[in-house]
Amino acid sequence: MTETTTGTSEENRAATAELVKACCRALDGKKAEDIKILHLGSKSTIADYFVIATGTSSPHLRALRIALEKELDSRKASILGMDANGDCGWMVVDADVIIFHLFTKPLRERYALEKLWKDADIADFDPVPAPVSAMM
Repeated sequence: MTETTTGTSEENRAATAELVKACCRALDGKKAEDIKILHLGSKSTIADYFVIATGTSSPHLRALRIALEKELDSRKASILGMDANGDCGWMVVDADVIIFHLFTKPLRERYALEKLWKDADIADFDPVPAPVSAMM
């Protein structure tokens, strides 16, 4: 979570949701594929969100991780840990209430986290927000 933890739970939830979106935009900016946001909420004590994205190669996974780290750092969000060995095809970045999983396509298909966490609310990341008129 961010350094500023004062405020209501609703404010914290909104700040976390905005952090998720900002990090997804950073991943999208580095051409991550098939970005999914899993809102775990009360379904898990592990995290509030999982963000899953696909990279095309080990160097691409490293570039995605670096972009993610920069975004988290710029927002003063905590990184509790990470597995930065992209040579295995799966990188994990633990940002407290958000856990990012960066996969190559074969490993993402093998581990199928979306199926494992099928009770979560799953959303595709849309880098282009809907026009205000479409929301009414």
